[in-house]
Amino acid sequence: MPSYSLTINNKPVKVEAEPDMPLLWVIRDIIGLKGTKFGCGIAQCGACTVHLGESAVRSCGLPISAVAGQKITTIEGLTGNKQGEEVQKAWVDEQVPQCGYCQSGQIMSAVALLHRNPHPTDAEIDVAMQGNICRCGCYERIRKAIHLAASAAKPTAPTSVKKSLTRI
Repeated sequence: MPSYSLTINNKPVKVEAEPDMPLLWVIRDIIGLKGTKFGCGIAQCGACTVHLGESAVRSCGLPISAVAGQKITTIEGLTGNKQGEEVQKAWVDEQVPQCGYCQSGQIMSAVALLHRNPHPTDAEIDVAMQGNICRCGCYERIRKAIHLAASAAKPTAPTSVKKSLTRI
């Protein structure tokens, strides 16, 4: 069986797997990270979303042979990532999950969106998130949480400007 080197959540990993084994099964069954979910198995629902580099991708449709040597981030890898933590906090603050099954994929797509577009409009959020299906219909709360995470990431005014504004 061939062996593949990957970087998962900033840690080098070497795995043995058949070349056509989906990345999802490598993550869940070989590496043991269970946060990435199996949904449809045909890359249509988004439950299995991870980051390949900076892009959100569906791991159930990517064979391990296609991603060898690349940097992969799962939901577990967002710990210590400021943007990832802001999105997760916004998810809690907006009480986004109902059943919660799709939420790791939703969060991964939201983090990728905010990475490339720190302050998206509703329309931009809808386009970026359209590949993630929420059977509970939490789309309005997802959109609110993305806006909340985006507002948390806004740059603050320099201290001298803040001080002068407080005197006005």
